[in-house]
Amino acid sequence: MTLELRLPLDGGLEEYRLAGEPVAQGTYTPAASRLAFAAAHVVADPLGDNSPGQPAVIDWEHTLGFRRHLWSLGLSVAEAMDTAQRGMGLDWAATEELIRRSAAEAPDGRIAVGVGTDQLTTAPRPAAGSRGDHSLDAVTAAYEQQLALAEEVGAQPILMASRALCAAATSPDDYRKVYDNLLGQSSRPVILHWLGPMFDPALDGYWGSDSLDTAADVVVDLIVDNATKVDGIKVSLLDASREVALRNRLPEGVRLYTGDDFNYPSLIKGDENRYSDALLGIFAAIAPAAAAALKALDDGDLDTYDRVFAPTVPLARQIFSAPTYYYKTGIAFLAWLNGHQPGFSMVGGLQTGRSLPHLADTFRLADQAGVLTDPELAVERFGQLLRVGGVDA
Repeated sequence: MTLELRLPLDGGLEEYRLAGEPVAQGTYTPAASRLAFAAAHVVADPLGDNSPGQPAVIDWEHTLGFRRHLWSLGLSVAEAMDTAQRGMGLDWAATEELIRRSAAEAPDGRIAVGVGTDQLTTAPRPAAGSRGDHSLDAVTAAYEQQLALAEEVGAQPILMASRALCAAATSPDDYRKVYDNLLGQSSRPVILHWLGPMFDPALDGYWGSDSLDTAADVVVDLIVDNATKVDGIKVSLLDASREVALRNRLPEGVRLYTGDDFNYPSLIKGDENRYSDALLGIFAAIAPAAAAALKALDDGDLDTYDRVFAPTVPLARQIFSAPTYYYKTGIAFLAWLNGHQPGFSMVGGLQTGRSLPHLADTFRLADQAGVLTDPELAVERFGQLLRVGGVDA
């Protein structure tokens, strides 16, 4: 059966014929050679008021169903991260319920949860030398509340980068004060989280410096001083050379979890010194390909690893293109095309974060990457969206 659509291109329309071969579906055991977390999105309840500024109303059946899908592929789930729209539509009450529900279903040891401070409202970053709306003690207390939840449900904590801390801190010492306190309290090693401003502009200057070199010094010192309390650090700077340099400075036994959605194949493969484990939003979009590539890596079949991952990189670069923080729209779009949710809607109304031409390019690249698992369904659904948008598909 020939599958075609008329897709937006350069201000006009082109006839596009699907040609990709979907990656074979299957059930996988977790990879032996790498730890791999997919940061999962949430599915909005289509009957709820998920307009901007409203509390999130979640479709729990499909949200949890998507996590079961990831677990079946051997991936672990990074829950309630920025991919789940923390700070972009997902409020704390919904986040708490999400963590509880997801942790209750997770296979042993295969869930980590975001621990942040988003109970606190945060104004834009204040002028240099001044503090934000919340004291360091208030920021610490917010972290502590969420850390207690992670420990209660038995999930590994991910200490998320905090807008409130970035606004309150006036020096690297303020970061050390908060993080040293939290690491001292945690009953198990945590994953730290360094999210660049391309993912969240409110985090510009995190770790107390606008210099990434100085920031790296701060975080390495923090890890060295707390090595027994740090499992690893997730780094999302979209800069492979900077990630490798940081990776090589980490103490033995502390992991670098790549959050680089542009360069993940080479970073996960590693070099003669070290490799990166994975904690990636793009893995939610390319889950079957990620599972197949990791299986090949376990088998020492680097040719298959490269062949499976290579066509996913242009797709990832498209989904995470500037403004990068709208990548969540692409994740939900592909979940909808692949039948993991009933509609293309998002909490906070974020489905409007990308244009139809952008989504058309995402569709093409997803086909070429083999991650449209049911091409006929994908064509039907995207055709519906295009027609609603005024495009004769």
